Amino acid sequence: MRRPLAVVAGCLLCASPALALDMPARKAGLWELKMSFDNGAIPGQTMRQCIDAATDKLMKSNFGGPPQQSCGKQEVSRSGAALIVDSVCSFGGTTSTTHSVITGSFDSAYTMEVTTKRRGGPPVPGMAPGGEIHMTVAAKWLGPCAAGQRPGDMIMSNGMKMNILDLKKLGGMRRPHR
Repeated sequence: MRRPLAVVAGCLLCASPALALDMPARKAGLWELKMSFDNGAIPGQTMRQCIDAATDKLMKSNFGGPPQQSCGKQEVSRSGAALIVDSVCSFGGTTSTTHSVITGSFDSAYTMEVTTKRRGGPPVPGMAPGGEIHMTVAAKWLGPCAAGQRPGDMIMSNGMKMNILDLKKLGGMRRPHR
C-alpha cells in the first residue's frame, strides 16, 4: 500500500502549485477528495480532510511550499466560472509543467483537472519517462468534522491517518485508533 500512497503524494506535489497560489479558502468542516488517474496504472485514492481556516491555509502552504519556490512560471486566470492555473516548476532534478482547471464551489464541491508533464528526475510508477499524467480531484464538503476529529486530520481510504499539524512537528504518520 505504500507505493500507491507515494505515487498519490507525488502527484499532489505536481499539482501543488495550483494549491499554493491565491486559491479561495474552502469551507470549514469535513471534505472528501477522490483522486483518479486516466491511465489506469495508478489506483484511485480517496481521502477525507477535516479543516478549519488555519489548517486549510497551512495545507496549501505545506503542499505548495518548497516546490513553489522553484517555479519559473505561475499564472492564474479565469475562463468563465473556471479557474485556470499554469505552472512550470523544477525540483529534485525534475521539471514539471502543470495545467489545472478548477470548477465548482469551495463551499460545497469542486473539481480539479490536472495534467502534468515531467522531464528528468526519478521514474514515477505508472508514468512513462517524459510522459504526462492526468489526475482528477473531485472534492465534496460532507458537513462538520466527525466527533473525535480535529482540524488538520487527513484520513486515507486505506485507514492511514495523519494530521498536518503533527507532520509539521514530527514528520510522521499514524494509523487511526479504533
